[in-house]
Amino acid sequence: MSELLSRITVNPRQCGGRPCIRGMRIRVSDVLDLFASGLSQGEILEEMPDLEAGDLKACLIYAARKLNHPRLNLLSI
Repeated sequence: MSELLSRITVNPRQCGGRPCIRGMRIRVSDVLDLFASGLSQGEILEEMPDLEAGDLKACLIYAARKLNHPRLNLLSI
């Protein structure tokens, strides 16, 4: 799983320091928004050909871990 999570990069000089995929300017939140809008994994990969299936899985794992963080304030969502 840590191999997948290594696909998620954070660079303060890129995308405002938001988590991105493999140093590209594709944010984790962009991928999550596509899933939330109802696109399938295949449709996302077709829409964003630079991504790989492992990138999408890494985004979901990253988001799940962030949501499971003990200091998350659910009232701000």
